[in-house]
Amino acid sequence: MDLTKITSPSFLKSMTNKELELLSRKIRSFLIEKCSITGGHIGPNLGVVELTIALHKAFNSPKDKFLWDVGHQAYVHKILTGRADQFDTLRQYKGLSGFPKRLESEHDEWETGHSSTSLSAAMGMAIARDIKKENNYVVPIIGDGALTGGMALEALNHIGHEKKNMIVILNDNEMSIAPNVGALHSILGRLRTAKEYSKAKEELEVLMKKIPVLGGKFASTAERVKDSLKYLVVSGVFFEEMGFKYLGPIDGHDFEALDKTLEYAKKVKGPVIVHVITKKGKGYKPAEEDTVGTWHGTGPYKMETGDFVKSTVKGPGWSNLISESVRKLMENEERIVAITPAMPVGSKMEGIQRDFPNRFFDVGIAEQHATTMAAGIATQGMKPYLAIYSTFLQRAYDQVLHDIARPNLNVVIGIDRSGLVGADGETHQGVFDISFLRHLPNMVLMMPKDENEGQHMVKTAFEYNDGPIALRYPRGNGLGVPMDQEMKTIPIGSWEVLKDGKDACILTFGTTIPMAMEAAEELASKGIDVKIVNARFIKPLDEDMLHELFAKKMPILTIEEAMLQGGFGSAVLEFASENNYYDVKVDRIGIPDQFIEQGSVDLLLEEIHLTKEETVARIERLVKSDKVVGTKLV
Repeated sequence: MDLTKITSPSFLKSMTNKELELLSRKIRSFLIEKCSITGGHIGPNLGVVELTIALHKAFNSPKDKFLWDVGHQAYVHKILTGRADQFDTLRQYKGLSGFPKRLESEHDEWETGHSSTSLSAAMGMAIARDIKKENNYVVPIIGDGALTGGMALEALNHIGHEKKNMIVILNDNEMSIAPNVGALHSILGRLRTAKEYSKAKEELEVLMKKIPVLGGKFASTAERVKDSLKYLVVSGVFFEEMGFKYLGPIDGHDFEALDKTLEYAKKVKGPVIVHVITKKGKGYKPAEEDTVGTWHGTGPYKMETGDFVKSTVKGPGWSNLISESVRKLMENEERIVAITPAMPVGSKMEGIQRDFPNRFFDVGIAEQHATTMAAGIATQGMKPYLAIYSTFLQRAYDQVLHDIARPNLNVVIGIDRSGLVGADGETHQGVFDISFLRHLPNMVLMMPKDENEGQHMVKTAFEYNDGPIALRYPRGNGLGVPMDQEMKTIPIGSWEVLKDGKDACILTFGTTIPMAMEAAEELASKGIDVKIVNARFIKPLDEDMLHELFAKKMPILTIEEAMLQGGFGSAVLEFASENNYYDVKVDRIGIPDQFIEQGSVDLLLEEIHLTKEETVARIERLVKSDKVVGTKLV
């Protein structure tokens, strides 16, 4: 079968299990080959091949609604719904998204890049279905890791209470991005080994059906017997107590078991949990043997060996640099405690985890809990360090505001993946954190120009004792600059002049500084002398330097790899307004009012005109404009 010729999953209805097994092997080979070139979430998708095929055979998409939690395991779904011919463009600029996308296909009912949302959305769809008196199945597919998210548990509670018809597929591969943590993971572990209960329950039900009905008293007694058996064999019985019919665990790679269980689930009234055991990375030895999450999502790799294709980089990885700087400080400061919401590998915290296991906490996919827990630690005179991706910090906004900033607690937040992240696209771009943190009272927000300044900012953060402080750092690698042997503190709110000039000033920070420096060189060749300032503290601003610039009536251009709305440039305009500097021209370059899709960062920057060429053009307009019309908003 040519996978690129598939237009609809309906062809699966007539296939035998043997034919489905052959199709599974073909899909795995296809995924291994395509992802070796484009990169992607290869591990999760290899694990759900049979499950996805079985779901599409049992149900009728798009009438029946599939909701893929997180969405990084939806590649097989995309193949079966007619998108195999686009896989050469997977996660590429203007190409096939790495996550479900409603504009891409009618079969993508729910968009997601953050975990633990599928159950709430499924409940919404089930409510709408029943109000509209429609007849279809709602089928969220959620992983064991995503099930630990607070939002998923809130949804389980409500679904179990309302008793809406819904079939929840619990894809249990015993491992998410990092090894799962928590009591719920332990419950699932017990359920995986509880086959004796399932077998005994089935035998008891068969026996009861053979006995003539003797009235309500017997029925009541029989139910108590079943309940006693349930509690005897399986401790907890979490899902049935939550109001769900529990089916499983079943082998997620066995078509016969999947078909039988799904057909039974379709007949059950009320919510059902189908507990499916799968093997992450199945069919590709390097991914199967992965125990730490390396093969969860990868860049390109050599298909024959599994060796990753290394890109040419100059400096250390930012995540590793920041985490290692924290680890070094932990050697002499026992008050530092490190926290991650399920990203010890992504944020390169393995060294901290190894050296300080009693002061390292992976709380699972629970960003809100991680943030408030950090606040609780801080109330006791400790120095918590919360390492969290910018895109996931969005999920803990209220906790940062209410539990950290409001009581002015000494929490250090390491905002990983700040700025554009590329291939993961609009659900993961770290471009909103400045806008949603800058307006919080008591918050300090900073970003280094290079890795050497980065280590000094780590030191600065832990020396700071006047409230919360957040350190932004990008995805990827540093510039390869020389590193100081000793970390030192940087005065809070101080900026740094990198190049002096008299005609105009560029205020910028982080990843856009090299671009600004290149633009200044080109402008110098045109006779325009530009001052470049490393505005490393986004909050508080260096007001002394700003007063000096505005007093000289020097045109100012702000540049940020973040949203313009509420961003750093907005802060400079607010300063100008508050201090009545209405006769100085201010222009801004940043990310416009839109979501940025996937693609290489360079291509994305070019698309939104966050480039050297645009910088040169803006400065030329500022300098050559003779007429001052007041503060210019761009």
